[in-house]
Amino acid sequence: MKIENQDQFNEINVFGLGTPNDAYAQYFSGQSFLNPLTNPQETAVFLANVTFEPGCRNSWHIHHAQKGGGQLLICTAGEGWYQEEGKAPVSLHPGVVITIPANVKHWHGAKKDSWFSHIAVEVPGEHTANEWLEPVSDEDYNALPNE
Repeated sequence: MKIENQDQFNEINVFGLGTPNDAYAQYFSGQSFLNPLTNPQETAVFLANVTFEPGCRNSWHIHHAQKGGGQLLICTAGEGWYQEEGKAPVSLHPGVVITIPANVKHWHGAKKDSWFSHIAVEVPGEHTANEWLEPVSDEDYNALPNE
């Protein structure tokens, strides 16, 4: 369900908005928020609720790993997009789980007219590193279907 009103969205965003994602703002078009759900010093698996304002998306990026690695997205509120390089975009809504293998170029974020949250899970692996690439262009983003 698309949700444009932030107060209405906050009521259903069960994992919380968190704080502005300032540490990674340079890799996002628009405002995102981060609410860590686990402490990396206490567990091998890091989970965080990431919230995107309408129209916000992250830049193309790759989760590198020599073995294991990658990312899982568990969609929890609102509507968004996920796209791998060279593939059609995937519409995201609560209940959708996206498995992103290591070393795959991709991006994800909110639809133009909806707030969106997903839990991001960093899959443990060997020699992991994130590589941030170019932003998703406004032209490409605005050409996505209006579902």
